[in-house]
Amino acid sequence: MTRRSVLTLLTAGALAAFAAPALAHPHVWVTARAELVYDREGRITGIRHAWTFDKAYSAFVTQGLDRNGDGKLTPDELQDLAKENTESLVEFDYFTVLKSSGRKQDFDAPRDYRMAYGEEALTLTYLLPLKSPAAAKTVSLEVYDPTYFVSFTLAEGDAVALAGAPQGCAINISRPKNPDSGASAQAQAQPLSEAFFQTLTAASTFGVQFANKAIVACP
Repeated sequence: MTRRSVLTLLTAGALAAFAAPALAHPHVWVTARAELVYDREGRITGIRHAWTFDKAYSAFVTQGLDRNGDGKLTPDELQDLAKENTESLVEFDYFTVLKSSGRKQDFDAPRDYRMAYGEEALTLTYLLPLKSPAAAKTVSLEVYDPTYFVSFTLAEGDAVALAGAPQGCAINISRPKNPDSGASAQAQAQPLSEAFFQTLTAASTFGVQFANKAIVACP
């Protein structure tokens, strides 16, 4: 496999990339944080994502990237990987759905992408700008993979933050009713065959049941 992006794994199936036996979806796990960025007029201009990948995926995609052989992975050594992972996600709208007053917003090309490696896990950060600033009275943010190849879980604590938001904005976070971790995930997904998951595309709705959602209400 020459490309190492999540999207490559997702679109190719790529089960052979992992030494463990193939199980039902998901195959990659991400702990996510997000920051909504506002302008001086109180409009949302972008989302700053921070995604920490599971240890198995992190180990796989970083093989051979320690160019100077010092046993450490620096942001510079990971920059090409950060670029590929970020830019390749356009087909899936960056696993991100942002709605302002119920209207879905369009994204511009991602910026400021970086990767860091620590505690055996890889973290990707990037800014996802909106094509046009969005009025921010009531905004909803969902993060999920429609094909459920990648499992997203919002981090504990302040998983969604606001940067430059108007005074008085409130955040309400909801997570999937059936957390996709451990035995509960396997019990829920196991009856579905791998062939079923291979038919899913970016337009599929299967993964929405595992969506993490934040609603921001501003005065």
